[in-house]
Amino acid sequence: GKRLILHLLSLIFNNFTTMAYVITEDCVACGTCLPNCPVEAISEGDIYKIDADTCIDCGTCAGVCPSEAIVQG
Repeated sequence: GKRLILHLLSLIFNNFTTMAYVITEDCVACGTCLPNCPVEAISEGDIYKIDADTCIDCGTCAGVCPSEAIVQG
């Protein structure tokens, strides 16, 4: 599907050196990032988590996070 294609393209274009984004303890679990991730790499919790294997390093989540809790890993 689209998700797999995006992931494979990211691996090719980033020469297999993607640095997934991570969610820090500043996360307030507001949910703003969830619908903005194009590959659904974010999971809910007390502090949300980003699946490093799924993340395509696009930075969309970091751009929309009102708490600035998402940083490049």
